[in-house]
Amino acid sequence: MKPKVLITRAIPENGIELLREHFEVEVWEHEHEIPREVLLEKVKDVDALVTMLSEKIDREVFDAAPRLRIVANYAVGYDNIDIEEATKRGIYVTNTPDVLTDATADLAWALLLAAARHVVKGDKFVRSGEWKRRGIAWHPKMFLGYDVYGKTIGIVGFGRIGQAIAKRAKGFGMRILYTARSRKPEAEKELGAEFKPLEELLRESDFVVLAVPLTKETYHMINEERLRLMKPTAVLVNVARGKVVDTKALIRALKEGWIAAAGLDVFEEEPYYDEELFALDNVVLTPHIGSATFGAREGMAELVAKNLIAFKNGEVPPTLVNREVLKVRRPGF
Repeated sequence: MKPKVLITRAIPENGIELLREHFEVEVWEHEHEIPREVLLEKVKDVDALVTMLSEKIDREVFDAAPRLRIVANYAVGYDNIDIEEATKRGIYVTNTPDVLTDATADLAWALLLAAARHVVKGDKFVRSGEWKRRGIAWHPKMFLGYDVYGKTIGIVGFGRIGQAIAKRAKGFGMRILYTARSRKPEAEKELGAEFKPLEELLRESDFVVLAVPLTKETYHMINEERLRLMKPTAVLVNVARGKVVDTKALIRALKEGWIAAAGLDVFEEEPYYDEELFALDNVVLTPHIGSATFGAREGMAELVAKNLIAFKNGEVPPTLVNREVLKVRRPGF
């Protein structure tokens, strides 16, 4: 019999087709996420699980799934999974890095430019009819934004996505600052980037882009104290995880002018609604669509399948997250 895999959301068909050659596949086809009680029931007889960031995969799930041997996260992040508990139980965990890097970097730039140049506010102004009602075709002080070319960008987190953002910044003739857990000499040389401690980066940057994973150390790393370090003309962009930013502090910063604007693709809770934040016209908002291109999402689906197929064949999955699990259990069902 083929091992059974449960996919908790309908991923692109290219990944599902690959998996069907090797697995008995069940897909939760509904648009809304799988209810917790349904997930706990369905994992009782699965060997593999494909899951999403919004689903908490913890001890309760592992207890309910005695046959579970591998969890493939359809995301680059994996803070939704109890990695330590999975490793103890010999359960492999994989993610989908690389294939969404350029898509996410592109969206970071879309948010940066939209926030700096009032793109969303201008769009509303035109399509609401307000432009026509005012009867002013053009005015020297209409929708003044901030220059991007030649300015300083500070990138917090300099992994694949952070460096892809920096490559795009080179095309804008920008001074590139970055901070990370360790210096990246080769990337510094290639991109002309300068390493700075976080506080210095915040003080010097005209644009700050967050591209760090969510950890205990990065939770609310952008808080009131650090927002107050930024320039009043600065723009903050977050394509990392929502909890990297203290939202209440950010709202104060935007309302009181500590910073000029923000672009957010991620939020502390998702789906998200905050009447106070959403009423502000100096923030651009998107619903966690950093990887939402046809190419990126199909690449993620293919990588999920490759990870599961490699494991089934007794091979180490190409993007194994918890390599310590190799000491606990060999790959394979």
